[in-house]
Amino acid sequence: MSFLFSSRSSKTFKPKKNIPEGSHQYELLKHAEATLGSGNLRQAVMLPEGEDLNEWIAVNTVDFFNQINMLYGTITEFCTEASCLVMSAGPRYEYHWADGTNIKKPIKCSAPKYIDYLMTWVQDQLDDETLFPSKIGVPFPKNFMSVAKTILKRLFRVYAHIYHQHFDSVMQLQEEAHLNTSFKHFIFFVQEFNLIDRRELAPLQELIEKLGSKDR
Repeated sequence: MSFLFSSRSSKTFKPKKNIPEGSHQYELLKHAEATLGSGNLRQAVMLPEGEDLNEWIAVNTVDFFNQINMLYGTITEFCTEASCLVMSAGPRYEYHWADGTNIKKPIKCSAPKYIDYLMTWVQDQLDDETLFPSKIGVPFPKNFMSVAKTILKRLFRVYAHIYHQHFDSVMQLQEEAHLNTSFKHFIFFVQEFNLIDRRELAPLQELIEKLGSKDR
């Protein structure tokens, strides 16, 4: 949650997405922050009793977007066209961008360009009231879950790129505790609701197992 990033929280890559104060989703976000503060991340990701699963996933997806936004914002100066010519997560994993509308055929591009495309695309999805309704009583669309899964799958790639290509910079900035906590929260969340295919998580499988084993 945002309180993890107090040291450098002013620096975000894209504008932060705010959940309207006073809304039910805002209450859910506050609940999530309170349970996160207890330090038990496995418990913090569980669906609160009586709550709607879509709404819970929506609130957390917005929050992860904001977290990754801030984390990537701290290392943009190290992630350049020259240093990161392709969007990758180590030598075995390379990502090409396509959004299905503006860019239908996957294109090879630098990491900063890919992440710019990705975060702009996510922001557009989150701002779309037909996909992410912010008003109480407005139903989520039938395809909501598949959209949320695609967003989270793509946000994972930013974590994977940061860990594989920029972890030294993260350590220099003394941000590794923030990165690890944020990623652990993300992974526990997607595992709880089975939101990302295991093969998509392969670039960080070792780290994921390590984080999970510490919590058993």
